[in-house]
Amino acid sequence: MGTVALRLTGAEKAYGDRPVLAGLDLEVRRDERLVILGPSGSGKSTLLRVLAGLEPLDAGTVEQPDGAVRATVFQQPLLLPWLDVEANVRLGGRYRANRGRYSDERASELLELFGLAPLAKSRPAQLSGGQAQRVAIARAMAVGADVLLLDEPFSALDPATRIDLQAWLRDAATRLGLTLVLVTHDVDEALYLATTVTALDGTGGRAGTWPVGAAPEHDELATHPLRAELVASYRSQLAGTS
Repeated sequence: MGTVALRLTGAEKAYGDRPVLAGLDLEVRRDERLVILGPSGSGKSTLLRVLAGLEPLDAGTVEQPDGAVRATVFQQPLLLPWLDVEANVRLGGRYRANRGRYSDERASELLELFGLAPLAKSRPAQLSGGQAQRVAIARAMAVGADVLLLDEPFSALDPATRIDLQAWLRDAATRLGLTLVLVTHDVDEALYLATTVTALDGTGGRAGTWPVGAAPEHDELATHPLRAELVASYRSQLAGTS
């Protein structure tokens, strides 16, 4: 792994009397694919929003020590329906905050790399769910993002499309040198996409962190040596958040 792209130190976050993050420390390294696994209510989406700079902490800090550029991709692609695919990918170039980071040339490269060039003049309503998510990821990267934070990006897709998009994302991250932080409640998705899996315990702490090792294929997930341990952790989290 490379240098530290994101660092969370002493993170405290509560909603009313309920702690979600309680003194949490976390580092995300360059080229890492960190998957945050857990059921609803475990704090994983809050952690992602904090890392993305979208949610303020009650205490603690979030740092980008090596100047990482973050972008967030949500469960829904949130494409502008009146713009075609190409215009959606190039949307970041309209905003002053992205000056110096957005590149028309990069946007064109991403349309090609992500297999979107033939769809460049299509509107979002003409796209499949998987195509729309690829557009959302290309739009994020066109503004110079090298750290992608993804909040259950494939959970609304059918199983076959979801498997295809998982393979596509892992390959794209490897080829392009992307750092990923992805939230999911799916153990198999976590194993397939991650270099590291971490889980919160639902009371603000960490339930565990597991290096995945060699990237498994989909037909190897059922017998992966980490799967039983991750399932047990997930069940424990369910009991703690119910």
